[in-house]
Amino acid sequence: MEEIVLKAIEGMNKSYSPYSKFKVGAALLMKDGKYITGCNIENAAYGACMCAERSTLYTAYNLGYDLKKDVKKMCIVGQTNSPISPCGECRQVMNELLSKDLVVILATADNKTKEVTVGDLLPYSFDNLE
Repeated sequence: MEEIVLKAIEGMNKSYSPYSKFKVGAALLMKDGKYITGCNIENAAYGACMCAERSTLYTAYNLGYDLKKDVKKMCIVGQTNSPISPCGECRQVMNELLSKDLVVILATADNKTKEVTVGDLLPYSFDNLE
């Protein structure tokens, strides 16, 4: 199993998901070799929930990384039968913060994977910064 998938599983295992019981993890491999992980965090006030993808990206951003330049690869993993896909909100955040050609590994906890790019995930995106 690729190291980034294992790191995303580590993130998934930290998930706080008492309502849905649906654990999701994400990992970024930075160009400096470090991994940054995240997980979904639920709340009874559902609007206050945070997806694993955004949790991970916001952590890296707050650590001072330039996400368009410093991220080498991303992985998202879930307890699903086929490779998980990010929600629309996460796709838009990924589209704005990451390079369009960044490889994203969509994975299951038992290592079924599919590789796509950020651009593949949101083909008709609106870009307010470019």
